[in-house]
Amino acid sequence: MSEFLVIVESPAKAKTIERYLGKKYKVKASMGHVRDLPKSQMGVDIEHQFEPKYITIRGKGPVLKELKSAARKAKKIFLAADPDREGEAIAWHLAHSLDVDVNSDCRVVFNEITKDAIKESFKHPRPINMALVDAQQARRVLDRLVGYNISPILWKKVKKGLSAGRVQSVALKLIIEREREIQKFEPEEYWTIGAEFLKGKSKFEGSFYGMDGKKAELKSEDDVKKVMQQLKGNKFRITSVVKKERKRHPSPAFITSSLQQEAARKLNFRAKKTMMLAQQLYEGIDLGKEGTVGLITYMRTDSTRVSEVAQAEAANYITSQYGKEYLKGEGKKEKKQGNTQDAHEAIRPTSVLKEPNSLKEYLSRDQLRLYKLIWDRFVASQMASAIMDTMSVDLENSGVIFRATGSKVKFPGFMKVYVEGSDDQVEEKDRLLPDLKEGDEVLKKDMEPKQHFTQPPPRYTEARLVRTLEELGIGRPSTYAPTLDTIQKRSYVALDNKRFVPTELGEIVHELMVEFFPDILDVEFTAKMEQDLDSVEDGKVNWVKIIDEFYQDFEKHLEIAEKEMQEIEIKDEPAGEDCEQCGNEMVFKMGRYGKFMACSNFPDCRNTKAIVKEIGVKCPNCKEGNIIERKSKKRRIFYGCDRFPGCEFLSWDKPIARSCPKCDSLMVEKKLKKGVQVSCTECDYKEAQQS
Repeated sequence: MSEFLVIVESPAKAKTIERYLGKKYKVKASMGHVRDLPKSQMGVDIEHQFEPKYITIRGKGPVLKELKSAARKAKKIFLAADPDREGEAIAWHLAHSLDVDVNSDCRVVFNEITKDAIKESFKHPRPINMALVDAQQARRVLDRLVGYNISPILWKKVKKGLSAGRVQSVALKLIIEREREIQKFEPEEYWTIGAEFLKGKSKFEGSFYGMDGKKAELKSEDDVKKVMQQLKGNKFRITSVVKKERKRHPSPAFITSSLQQEAARKLNFRAKKTMMLAQQLYEGIDLGKEGTVGLITYMRTDSTRVSEVAQAEAANYITSQYGKEYLKGEGKKEKKQGNTQDAHEAIRPTSVLKEPNSLKEYLSRDQLRLYKLIWDRFVASQMASAIMDTMSVDLENSGVIFRATGSKVKFPGFMKVYVEGSDDQVEEKDRLLPDLKEGDEVLKKDMEPKQHFTQPPPRYTEARLVRTLEELGIGRPSTYAPTLDTIQKRSYVALDNKRFVPTELGEIVHELMVEFFPDILDVEFTAKMEQDLDSVEDGKVNWVKIIDEFYQDFEKHLEIAEKEMQEIEIKDEPAGEDCEQCGNEMVFKMGRYGKFMACSNFPDCRNTKAIVKEIGVKCPNCKEGNIIERKSKKRRIFYGCDRFPGCEFLSWDKPIARSCPKCDSLMVEKKLKKGVQVSCTECDYKEAQQS
């Protein structure tokens, strides 16, 4: 008989941990929470200090029965759920169900699932941290009060199936406000003048900077003409040469939000997918003879702290692989943010010695790509800063100043391993200038003015939205992925070219929230609520007091909304064609996978049709059909003939209406990382890449 029972959340973790602990330990999985608030009702007793009403989750009866049976046979029970608020609450619920004293040393926490970390954690069990439990309870009760009170009003006044929540309402607000900025945006004209210069046989580029010793902007073609008229001849004199050495520092190891952002930028992963893969890497991967091993530390964290053991291992690895000069110096320590749970570590590999290439045979393609991203970022974070040599040169002709800038990597440092991606900038590359000195003369080889227009602010991608929510102090590591998932499932937003666009339904719900529940949408109010919840976790304030202060005002808003919110009828948009089965008008409906057409005579007629999007190109295969946009089972867009299955033409690249000028074959638009290129499907003909 096993002397000790250990309870974790998932079977994958249970299997790994049991192997590390040995025969005296039996490890079981609770499969997440065993108790929760009921789905069918609020489950919060407002009259009695917001006391939560917990019930055994439907379907968890057999799991709980098995755990109770194992508990009766065990000498001692250890509760080893995840090292965060949610994990602490799961441990507390298990303690309640299994009659474990919460004040006994029953709680075990670890940040990584490795043999050393597991064994060390069992040397230091502790009581359940009730401040953490209370913080989780407060969040759960708060979200219930908001969701279970506002949602029924929206069902009654607008449409069934709608929901409102603290974080999701702010996320929707940000998306809608950005869309309105874009709609109101008025582009402004501006011009640039680029030039190519010659020094001996060396060519380099520069651009217009200013006139008569001052920086100047070119707002119109007239401004450009004045500059061009002032220039005399092709000779420019070097009036200033500034050389500097600039350091570029590595980014810290990942936290949850930065991992989601970088995985979106570099791997094209949605936040939900990133967290699913990270969970798999954390819980353990079967590495053959080595058994199941956790490859990364806990993935829900807002701390960039790295343990001294991990730093030492990384230092040895970097020194042996790249040399001592690549090792990070005794620079500044990462600043701890005010709301950071610093008991956690950053997301890092559990061992830097497990190089990505050595794990290829054990990981799926996507697991390997995410692991490599985490491994690269961590190793780079422990490396020396890169050193860049920069050079700025001013060139003058008749009072007109052009400026040329160049840079080269003097010492790559961390850039040898990894460079952080960006939504806005191109990665830094060498841009060399010839050896230039003040007083030198160079020749203008070419000069080209270009007209531009300012661009509106970009719509939010998942990565941008997560970053904005984090900067505003809205939500916490565990909330970002489910929040983005919810606003899409409710059809409040749609994705267009991987960017969020609000739907009509999203606009309606937002306007109602603005009118009747302004506090929920107030960024400062919501951020302060997050800080209050952190104060509960720190044991500084009672959670009931926080909820009571919120509810006193919230209750008044609920009463007004019940009385004054008008019913809104969302009419179906006519599709412009009749039902071929009953003759009634077809309308557009919103389904799980976006818009589709349905008969307006529903439920008497249940005819539905996919929306066909023609692209104005005849099928090159059968010459009779038209090419239409389709979607695969994985929602990926492709192009096919509308006579399918009679004609089986398909293409992942978008066909265009022009034929190849070289061989008269079909041409397509190929999407590249930085634009689109038109090319022939048969010969080598290609057109210039478009941004």
